[in-house]
Amino acid sequence: MLNPDLVGRTYVGATSTTISAEAIAAFARALGETETHLAPPSFAITISLAESQALLIESGLDWNRVVHGDQRFLINKQLTAGVQITCNSTIESARLLAGNEIVTVRSDLMSANEVAVSSWSTLVFRA
Repeated sequence: MLNPDLVGRTYVGATSTTISAEAIAAFARALGETETHLAPPSFAITISLAESQALLIESGLDWNRVVHGDQRFLINKQLTAGVQITCNSTIESARLLAGNEIVTVRSDLMSANEVAVSSWSTLVFRA
């Protein structure tokens, strides 16, 4: 079970990622998109997933028991090739429901000290 003291805690990303045109094009093609110079809105998950996974594993949750519950994005600045991003992740909430642990993590993709994209992942850790 997630330690309740971790709710509200933000983990500041220590490393940065430079978005490549190749990564955007590959992701867009996988979605069937023909526009490949701008990242599709859900491209942000390719950056935030590793941070969220590491955060939750460090928090003691078993990633092998996870089921994806919900995902949403708030785009303040379109992601493009060449942009350097760091990812800060915050455990926004955690609750028990029918023996399952439901955790929501917000990931803020930072570009030049501004939030370019925020994403919320709600994950269900099965009992």
